[in-house]
Amino acid sequence: MEPILFNLSNHIATITLNRPKAYNSVNRTLALEFIKALKECKENSDIRAIVITGEGKAFCAGQDLTEVTDPENNPGFEKILEEHYAPIIRLIREIEKPVLAKVNGVAAGAGANIALACDIVIATEKASFIQAFSAIGLVPDSAGTFFLPRLIGFQKATAIAMLGDKISAQEAERIGMIYQYYAEGEFEESFNKIAQKLALMPTKGLGYTKRAFNSSLNNDLNQQLDVENELQMKASSTADYKEGVTAFIEKRKPVFKGE
Repeated sequence: MEPILFNLSNHIATITLNRPKAYNSVNRTLALEFIKALKECKENSDIRAIVITGEGKAFCAGQDLTEVTDPENNPGFEKILEEHYAPIIRLIREIEKPVLAKVNGVAAGAGANIALACDIVIATEKASFIQAFSAIGLVPDSAGTFFLPRLIGFQKATAIAMLGDKISAQEAERIGMIYQYYAEGEFEESFNKIAQKLALMPTKGLGYTKRAFNSSLNNDLNQQLDVENELQMKASSTADYKEGVTAFIEKRKPVFKGE
Protein backbone atom coordinates (compact mmCIF):
# COMPACT_ATOMS: atom_id res chain seq x y z
CA MET A 1 0.00 0.00 0.00
CA GLU A 2 1.11 3.54 -0.71
CA PRO A 3 1.73 5.26 2.65
CA ILE A 4 0.30 8.53 1.32
CA LEU A 5 -2.63 9.03 -1.03
CA PHE A 6 -2.63 12.31 -2.95
CA ASN A 7 -5.63 13.69 -4.80
CA LEU A 8 -6.18 17.03 -6.52
CA SER A 9 -9.69 18.10 -7.46
CA ASN A 10 -11.28 21.53 -7.86
CA HIS A 11 -8.13 23.26 -6.57
CA ILE A 12 -8.20 21.15 -3.36
CA ALA A 13 -5.30 18.81 -2.65
CA THR A 14 -6.11 15.99 -0.24
CA ILE A 15 -3.23 14.26 1.52
CA THR A 16 -4.42 11.02 3.12
CA LEU A 17 -2.23 9.16 5.59
CA ASN A 18 -2.66 5.59 4.43
CA ARG A 19 -1.58 3.05 7.03
CA PRO A 20 -5.04 2.23 8.41
CA LYS A 21 -4.02 -1.05 10.04
CA ALA A 22 -1.46 0.90 12.08
CA TYR A 23 -3.91 3.76 12.72
CA ASN A 24 -1.89 5.84 10.26
CA SER A 25 1.09 5.94 12.61
CA VAL A 26 4.13 7.62 11.11
CA ASN A 27 7.19 5.71 9.98
CA ARG A 28 10.05 7.00 7.85
CA THR A 29 8.46 6.01 4.54
CA LEU A 30 5.21 7.78 5.34
CA ALA A 31 6.98 10.86 6.70
CA LEU A 32 9.13 11.33 3.61
CA GLU A 33 6.16 10.89 1.29
CA PHE A 34 4.15 13.30 3.44
CA ILE A 35 6.89 15.92 3.08
CA LYS A 36 6.99 15.33 -0.68
CA ALA A 37 3.21 15.86 -0.92
CA LEU A 38 3.36 19.07 1.13
CA LYS A 39 6.12 20.43 -1.12
CA GLU A 40 3.92 19.74 -4.14
CA CYS A 41 1.11 21.66 -2.46
CA LYS A 42 3.43 24.58 -1.80
CA GLU A 43 4.75 24.77 -5.35
CA ASN A 44 1.66 23.96 -7.44
CA SER A 45 -0.28 27.17 -8.14
CA ASP A 46 -3.36 25.17 -9.14
CA ILE A 47 -3.68 24.05 -5.51
CA ARG A 48 -5.55 26.64 -3.44
CA ALA A 49 -6.48 24.61 -0.35
CA ILE A 50 -4.92 21.55 1.30
CA VAL A 51 -6.65 18.86 3.33
CA ILE A 52 -4.79 16.45 5.62
CA THR A 53 -6.72 13.39 6.78
CA GLY A 54 -6.35 9.72 7.61
CA GLU A 55 -7.60 6.53 5.99
CA GLY A 56 -9.87 4.29 8.03
CA LYS A 57 -10.83 4.86 11.65
CA ALA A 58 -7.92 7.07 12.76
CA PHE A 59 -6.46 10.41 11.76
CA CYS A 60 -2.96 9.60 12.98
CA ALA A 61 -1.74 7.72 16.05
CA GLY A 62 1.63 9.48 16.05
CA GLN A 63 4.99 7.79 15.80
CA ASP A 64 5.09 4.12 14.86
CA LEU A 65 6.67 2.68 18.00
CA THR A 66 7.62 -0.55 16.24
CA GLU A 67 10.03 1.54 14.17
CA VAL A 68 11.76 3.21 17.13
CA THR A 69 12.14 -0.13 18.92
CA ASP A 70 13.46 -1.98 15.85
CA PRO A 71 17.09 -2.91 16.67
CA GLU A 72 18.11 -2.94 12.98
CA ASN A 73 16.03 -0.28 11.19
CA ASN A 74 15.51 2.28 13.94
CA PRO A 75 16.27 5.73 12.46
CA GLY A 76 16.77 7.21 15.94
CA PHE A 77 15.01 10.11 17.61
CA GLU A 78 17.31 12.78 16.19
CA LYS A 79 16.59 11.76 12.61
CA ILE A 80 12.88 11.28 13.31
CA LEU A 81 12.54 14.76 14.78
CA GLU A 82 14.82 16.64 12.38
CA GLU A 83 14.00 14.82 9.15
CA HIS A 84 10.36 13.83 9.71
CA TYR A 85 8.32 15.98 12.07
CA ALA A 86 10.12 19.32 11.93
CA PRO A 87 9.89 19.55 8.11
CA ILE A 88 6.21 18.51 8.19
CA ILE A 89 5.30 21.21 10.72
CA ARG A 90 7.41 23.87 9.00
CA LEU A 91 5.80 23.15 5.64
CA ILE A 92 2.28 23.27 7.07
CA ARG A 93 3.03 26.74 8.44
CA GLU A 94 5.07 27.97 5.45
CA ILE A 95 2.54 27.07 2.75
CA GLU A 96 0.68 30.31 2.11
CA LYS A 97 -2.59 28.54 1.41
CA PRO A 98 -5.24 27.24 3.83
CA VAL A 99 -4.26 23.89 5.35
CA LEU A 100 -7.17 22.02 6.92
CA ALA A 101 -6.97 19.03 9.24
CA LYS A 102 -9.90 16.70 8.59
CA VAL A 103 -9.78 14.70 11.80
CA ASN A 104 -11.77 11.54 11.15
CA GLY A 105 -10.77 9.64 14.28
CA VAL A 106 -8.17 9.52 17.01
CA ALA A 107 -5.27 11.98 16.74
CA ALA A 108 -2.58 11.03 19.22
CA GLY A 109 0.94 12.17 20.00
CA ALA A 110 2.59 13.69 16.95
CA GLY A 111 -0.64 13.02 15.07
CA ALA A 112 -2.53 15.37 17.36
CA ASN A 113 0.13 18.05 17.02
CA ILE A 114 0.25 17.79 13.23
CA ALA A 115 -3.48 18.51 13.27
CA LEU A 116 -3.09 21.45 15.67
CA ALA A 117 -0.41 23.00 13.45
CA CYS A 118 -2.94 23.31 10.63
CA ASP A 119 -4.85 26.53 9.96
CA ILE A 120 -8.28 25.05 10.57
CA VAL A 121 -9.08 21.81 12.41
CA ILE A 122 -12.45 20.17 11.81
CA ALA A 123 -13.33 16.88 13.46
CA THR A 124 -16.00 14.25 13.47
CA GLU A 125 -17.87 13.83 16.75
CA LYS A 126 -16.08 10.50 17.28
CA ALA A 127 -12.61 12.04 17.03
CA SER A 128 -10.35 12.55 20.01
CA PHE A 129 -7.03 14.24 20.75
CA ILE A 130 -4.41 12.75 23.04
CA GLN A 131 -1.00 14.09 24.06
CA ALA A 132 0.26 10.54 24.46
CA PHE A 133 3.88 11.37 25.23
CA SER A 134 3.88 11.40 29.03
CA ALA A 135 2.60 7.82 29.23
CA ILE A 136 5.92 6.59 27.83
CA GLY A 137 8.17 9.20 29.42
CA LEU A 138 8.53 11.51 26.41
CA VAL A 139 8.04 15.23 25.76
CA PRO A 140 5.39 16.59 23.35
CA ASP A 141 7.02 17.20 19.99
CA SER A 142 5.87 18.26 16.51
CA ALA A 143 5.39 21.79 17.91
CA GLY A 144 2.90 20.61 20.52
CA THR A 145 4.55 22.76 23.18
CA PHE A 146 4.33 25.72 20.81
CA PHE A 147 0.77 25.58 19.51
CA LEU A 148 -1.18 23.92 22.32
CA PRO A 149 -0.62 26.62 25.00
CA ARG A 150 -1.35 29.32 22.42
CA LEU A 151 -4.62 27.64 21.50
CA ILE A 152 -5.99 26.80 24.94
CA GLY A 153 -3.81 28.55 27.52
CA PHE A 154 -0.67 27.66 29.44
CA GLN A 155 -2.27 25.95 32.45
CA LYS A 156 -4.72 23.83 30.46
CA ALA A 157 -2.06 22.82 27.96
CA THR A 158 0.36 21.80 30.70
CA ALA A 159 -2.25 19.64 32.41
CA ILE A 160 -3.31 17.94 29.18
CA ALA A 161 0.32 17.25 28.23
CA MET A 162 1.29 15.91 31.64
CA LEU A 163 -1.84 13.90 32.38
CA GLY A 164 -2.30 12.62 28.84
CA ASP A 165 -6.04 13.22 28.98
CA LYS A 166 -8.17 12.02 26.09
CA ILE A 167 -9.93 15.12 24.78
CA SER A 168 -13.17 14.53 22.91
CA ALA A 169 -14.04 16.50 19.80
CA GLN A 170 -16.78 18.25 21.76
CA GLU A 171 -14.37 19.29 24.50
CA ALA A 172 -11.70 20.27 21.97
CA GLU A 173 -14.12 22.67 20.32
CA ARG A 174 -15.32 24.05 23.66
CA ILE A 175 -11.81 24.95 24.84
CA GLY A 176 -10.71 26.37 21.50
CA MET A 177 -8.36 23.56 20.49
CA ILE A 178 -10.21 23.05 17.18
CA TYR A 179 -12.54 25.11 15.01
CA GLN A 180 -15.58 22.82 14.85
CA TYR A 181 -16.81 19.26 15.11
CA TYR A 182 -19.73 17.68 13.27
CA ALA A 183 -21.94 14.66 13.78
CA GLU A 184 -20.96 11.61 11.75
CA GLY A 185 -23.83 12.04 9.28
CA GLU A 186 -22.95 15.69 8.64
CA PHE A 187 -19.17 15.50 8.74
CA GLU A 188 -18.27 14.88 5.09
CA GLU A 189 -20.73 17.38 3.60
CA SER A 190 -19.98 20.09 6.16
CA PHE A 191 -16.23 19.69 5.83
CA ASN A 192 -16.36 19.70 2.02
CA LYS A 193 -18.34 22.94 2.00
CA ILE A 194 -15.66 24.67 4.06
CA ALA A 195 -12.79 23.28 1.95
CA GLN A 196 -14.53 24.23 -1.30
CA LYS A 197 -15.26 27.73 -0.01
CA LEU A 198 -11.60 28.28 0.88
CA ALA A 199 -10.41 26.91 -2.48
CA LEU A 200 -12.48 29.56 -4.28
CA MET A 201 -11.49 32.49 -2.09
CA PRO A 202 -8.65 35.01 -2.75
CA THR A 203 -5.70 32.68 -2.17
CA LYS A 204 -3.08 35.43 -2.03
CA GLY A 205 -5.05 37.30 0.62
CA LEU A 206 -5.51 34.13 2.66
CA GLY A 207 -1.79 33.43 2.35
CA TYR A 208 -0.90 36.92 3.56
CA THR A 209 -3.34 36.45 6.45
CA LYS A 210 -1.54 33.25 7.39
CA ARG A 211 1.81 35.03 7.16
CA ALA A 212 0.51 37.77 9.45
CA PHE A 213 -0.70 35.28 12.05
CA ASN A 214 2.62 33.44 11.89
CA SER A 215 4.43 36.73 12.54
CA SER A 216 2.15 37.56 15.46
CA LEU A 217 3.48 34.58 17.40
CA ASN A 218 6.75 36.43 18.00
CA ASN A 219 6.05 40.15 17.40
CA ASP A 220 5.11 42.96 19.74
CA LEU A 221 2.25 45.32 18.87
CA ASN A 222 4.31 47.82 16.87
CA GLN A 223 6.08 45.11 14.92
CA GLN A 224 2.77 43.47 14.09
CA LEU A 225 1.24 46.74 12.93
CA ASP A 226 4.18 47.09 10.54
CA VAL A 227 3.61 43.56 9.26
CA GLU A 228 -0.09 44.27 8.69
CA ASN A 229 0.72 47.46 6.80
CA GLU A 230 3.21 45.68 4.57
CA LEU A 231 0.92 42.75 3.82
CA GLN A 232 -2.12 44.95 3.23
CA MET A 233 -0.18 46.80 0.55
CA LYS A 234 0.67 43.48 -1.08
CA ALA A 235 -2.92 42.24 -0.82
CA SER A 236 -4.35 45.46 -2.27
CA SER A 237 -2.24 45.01 -5.41
CA THR A 238 -3.58 41.51 -6.23
CA ALA A 239 -5.97 40.73 -9.07
CA ASP A 240 -8.34 39.09 -6.58
CA TYR A 241 -8.63 42.31 -4.58
CA LYS A 242 -9.57 44.20 -7.73
CA GLU A 243 -12.09 41.52 -8.62
CA GLY A 244 -13.56 41.57 -5.12
CA VAL A 245 -14.07 45.34 -5.14
CA THR A 246 -15.45 45.35 -8.69
CA ALA A 247 -17.89 42.54 -7.86
CA PHE A 248 -19.03 44.40 -4.73
CA ILE A 249 -19.71 47.57 -6.71
CA GLU A 250 -21.45 45.64 -9.48
CA LYS A 251 -23.45 43.65 -6.90
CA ARG A 252 -22.43 40.26 -8.26
CA LYS A 253 -20.60 37.23 -6.94
CA PRO A 254 -16.81 37.57 -7.35
CA VAL A 255 -14.81 35.05 -9.35
CA PHE A 256 -11.42 34.76 -7.69
CA LYS A 257 -8.47 33.13 -9.44
CA GLY A 258 -6.01 32.96 -6.58
CA GLU A 259 -3.86 35.68 -8.15
